[in-house]
Amino acid sequence: MTIPDKIAFKNTLRQVCVDTIGERIAAAKAGMENAQASANQEEKSSAGDKYETGRAMGHLEKELHSRQLSENLKELALLHGINTSVLYPTATTGAFVECEEESFFLAAGLGKQTVDGRIILFLSPHAPLAKLLLDKKAGDSFPFKGTSQVIKEVF
Repeated sequence: MTIPDKIAFKNTLRQVCVDTIGERIAAAKAGMENAQASANQEEKSSAGDKYETGRAMGHLEKELHSRQLSENLKELALLHGINTSVLYPTATTGAFVECEEESFFLAAGLGKQTVDGRIILFLSPHAPLAKLLLDKKAGDSFPFKGTSQVIKEVF
């Protein structure tokens, strides 16, 4: 893979992150709106406790979606600060790490994603595995899934 190909690939990976987090943000906003609408629609009945419980459940659900929205907005802001136009010699935020059995992109915690036919594990820079990879370079090894993984390439 040439240098421009590597940069283009990392830009594609970053865009996958932006798109996925954008979908999560939209889902959290929709969930908040639905929870608020549900809480507002609760009608007072002769069983006043049922009304209060329904409203409280709606507010709890809204708070849950609000927290998810906040976390996703933070992750998106961090993602926008990542420079994927640089080829890194060691594993760091914004680096792609290819091993013999696994590939990792250190940018956002999205789990396994398939990009261009390749399965890539997207890691938050704060994840324990990402911290284990930090500052490692091609030829270094690290424990993963009970085996020792050897890094083939970092960029």
